[in-house]
Amino acid sequence: MPKLKTNSGAKKRFRVTKTGKIVAAKGYKSHLLEKKTSKRKRKLRGTGVTSESEARKIKKLLPYL
Repeated sequence: MPKLKTNSGAKKRFRVTKTGKIVAAKGYKSHLLEKKTSKRKRKLRGTGVTSESEARKIKKLLPYL
């Protein structure tokens, strides 16, 4: 069976924890920041665990996890 290709965009954006969960940067923090509260922007810092439904899609893009 041939090797599978890893999606290049996905490998740059996601990483996997030791328990197998997918971690990614939080969205909604690139523009239109004046109207968002400081509290909301602060909570968007760093990374977060993706939902289970999204994680299933991401795992298909990253076959060798």
